[in-house]
Amino acid sequence: MPIDPYILLLLGTVGLAALFPARGSAADLASGASTAAVALLFFLYGARLSTREALDGLRHWRLHITVLAGTFVVFPLLGLAARGLVPVILTHPLYQGLLFLTLVPSTVQSSIAFTSMARGNVPAAICAGSFSSLVGIIATPLLAASLLGGSGGFSADSLLKIVLHLLVPFLAGQLLRRWIGGFVTRRKRVLALVDRGSILLVVYTAFGVGVVQGIWHQVSPARLGGLVVVEAVILAVMLLLTWYGGKALRFGRADRIAIQFAGSKKSLAAGLPMASVLFGAQAALAVLPLMLFHQMQLIVCAVIAKRRAREAAGEVTAPRPGAVSRTVAGTGTRSG
Repeated sequence: MPIDPYILLLLGTVGLAALFPARGSAADLASGASTAAVALLFFLYGARLSTREALDGLRHWRLHITVLAGTFVVFPLLGLAARGLVPVILTHPLYQGLLFLTLVPSTVQSSIAFTSMARGNVPAAICAGSFSSLVGIIATPLLAASLLGGSGGFSADSLLKIVLHLLVPFLAGQLLRRWIGGFVTRRKRVLALVDRGSILLVVYTAFGVGVVQGIWHQVSPARLGGLVVVEAVILAVMLLLTWYGGKALRFGRADRIAIQFAGSKKSLAAGLPMASVLFGAQAALAVLPLMLFHQMQLIVCAVIAKRRAREAAGEVTAPRPGAVSRTVAGTGTRSG
């Protein structure tokens, strides 16, 4: 399976932090730059989100509630269930990172891409991913406060940091969108570099702190392998629940595809900045499960999307006598 090139950049950044971690005044400078980058990232999120599109998407409220329930209810329940694997399979710090992974909002870009590839309801995937990201700015820190408590460096001060570093910049972007929205939209490539560069800086800072503190001695290859297996099980459960749950709720095929891809993913772009704010010096082990899960979900969902596309193509080439399948006709229109 091909590896996401951005994952290679992330791994390279981890290697750089392992060999040349920032120390002393350089560490303070890197931490300040990381904080500023995160604020800029969420400011741009706010400037990009079209309020009109978000309100239009509310018309498909059953689908969005289903995705949000999977992202912020079922996922966390699976994370809590994994508590029984400590300390036999997972160490407590790795479990904290795994639990945080289950609290992160869904993705936007990859959900849209895979839904389109599988000939699903693309507009629904766009709205579902956007709503999940928006709700996650509030829901993720609140869930972390409730489920993680004072562990992993999380405290009431972390909630204040979330408000100042994430929510305030996001709201500022929304307020200024009327004047800068067009500018932001026209420069997608440049701003994509800003997004990814910000996340790389967050990763370098978090992993560098971990190296200086010596926390990587806590992670053995066996523990890492156990984490991968646990994440694979969680991903498989969510993929099955979102697909067959959508069927039980009587969604059409195109909607079920959008639910499966939007409801089974976790956002690296949103999760890493949140972890840096919530966990501070303990962020390195908190983001490791998310990085592993991100690559895993891309590989697995790429395979599923291609399979769904082949199934749809089979329905198109061999329709029932007299008419094209209603489902295929609908998905074909949505995917363009």
